[in-house]
Amino acid sequence: MKSELKIKSDIEIAQSTEMKRIKDIAQNLGLYEDEWEPFGHYKAKISLNTMKRLNDNPSGKVILVTAINPTPAGEGKSTVTVGLAQALNRIGKKAIVAMREPSLGPSMGIKGGAAGGGYSQVMPMEDINLHFTGDLHAITSAHNALSALIDNHIHQGNEVGFDTRRITWKRVVDLNDRALRQVIVGLGGPTQGVPREDGFDITVASEIMAILCLASDLTDLKRRISSIVIGYNSVKEPITVSDIGVQGAITLLLKDALNPNLVQTLENTPALIHGGPFANIAHGCNSVAATKMAQKLSDYVVTEAGFGADLGAEKFFDIKTRAGDIDPAATVIVATIRALKMHGGVPKDQLKDENVSALEKGLANLEHHVASIQKYGVPFVVAINRFVTDSDLEVNKLLNWCEENNIPVALTDVWAKGGKGGIDLAKTLLDEIKTKENTFKPIYELDMPIEEKIQTIATEIYGADDVEFSPKALKQLKEFDLNGWSHLPVCMAKTQYSLSDDPALLGRPSGFTITIREFRPSIGAGFIVALTGNVMTMPGLPKKPAALNMDVSEDGTAIGLF
Repeated sequence: MKSELKIKSDIEIAQSTEMKRIKDIAQNLGLYEDEWEPFGHYKAKISLNTMKRLNDNPSGKVILVTAINPTPAGEGKSTVTVGLAQALNRIGKKAIVAMREPSLGPSMGIKGGAAGGGYSQVMPMEDINLHFTGDLHAITSAHNALSALIDNHIHQGNEVGFDTRRITWKRVVDLNDRALRQVIVGLGGPTQGVPREDGFDITVASEIMAILCLASDLTDLKRRISSIVIGYNSVKEPITVSDIGVQGAITLLLKDALNPNLVQTLENTPALIHGGPFANIAHGCNSVAATKMAQKLSDYVVTEAGFGADLGAEKFFDIKTRAGDIDPAATVIVATIRALKMHGGVPKDQLKDENVSALEKGLANLEHHVASIQKYGVPFVVAINRFVTDSDLEVNKLLNWCEENNIPVALTDVWAKGGKGGIDLAKTLLDEIKTKENTFKPIYELDMPIEEKIQTIATEIYGADDVEFSPKALKQLKEFDLNGWSHLPVCMAKTQYSLSDDPALLGRPSGFTITIREFRPSIGAGFIVALTGNVMTMPGLPKKPAALNMDVSEDGTAIGLF
């Protein structure tokens, strides 16, 4: 009787793989020794000053990896991102991965980490998924330092005239902690400060995180921090960080965090892991600094944007490319058969069962995302990220559907085979870049009114019939126009599970209206956040969080980290 083959977990694969010393990775990239600073043997930070030397180098092509709307378990978009970069290197191209840093909150919650998986992951995965080089701690400290300085300013006389009912700057922590969503600070009498309502967001929802990921250098970082709106006075005029004069101190806390982090994949492909704004709350892309640096160090940069194309790709194209002056060369749309079956009506606990009819129904979701990407004018390929539970009949159905609709497609098996499993995807993608015209253009113009930008995103990218604004949102739009903010791009805060703002509407819903309940100005980041549905900037933990499976052995080896 044959024993069943045990499939290794991501962490078991990572712990059984030998890494190269980070100095070897840096040297292979052509970095000088004084341009990078080691964090142990396998991590390093690259100084942004390196860009001055690299400025005259040609810029590599940027490939965006996005996806269909995911299931709650995730569909391996980061895994495909890593696997594609490894595959490009296997066929003789010089490629770098440029990805986000994971947040500790989701890592200990339900979503898991963001280091890829199987034989297509970045290393050292335990460090990356936990404290890494301390960037998120620096952002947390900088954000909360500003909170402390605001309350101290009020306690010491409130020179700029804060209306304590209209302070918009909350505190943050890099955990999912619903108990902190709404709090009262300043209790305990006159010496303890001024009592007022406050609350916590998760660190990756902080405007400072967004700013770090969009700033080009320290000067730009300080300029953006100066512009953060932290509250309003009694006549509703905005008060910024520069008004209380602490932009220098906040920038100082972030000077090292602004430098991109260098690590490697399981196949020793260089990886720049830097910044981690949520895609359903913020703009969901790694830092402009890391992407631009990767362009100067390689021929191809494989980067990703969070969740489905309705969130991550839209924000990459409409926000990040503008901030970083980036011209994307191509897009990969990751699709999985299990997610398509869920969009076709199959419950989560039955996704492993063959169901071709549900797959056919779910294809409407993929079809919509393909149409959305085509509107941006960028060459694309659909990557079918294969799982062991996918039947040949289901795989062939999806491949045939793509071919019948003239959709470039490649079957990938990068979780099990690493870069080797992504060679077909790499070759198909390079062929599309070579043969298809690239007419990239954002979906809306910046001089459009905010409501028109949202209407464009909702109808063109989500497929909505209309947009409805709450009375509060309408009032805010008038105030934003008076404050001169209408020219900014819009960052939609929306559920990742549906094209609509209702996570229960799977597939390709129609006849729905997107409701904007309120806006949050992120003037330092350079965009306006539009909140829809029940999206929260401080998530909660599930009934059985991933933390229940985590432990550490006596010799310090991590256990149960995915």
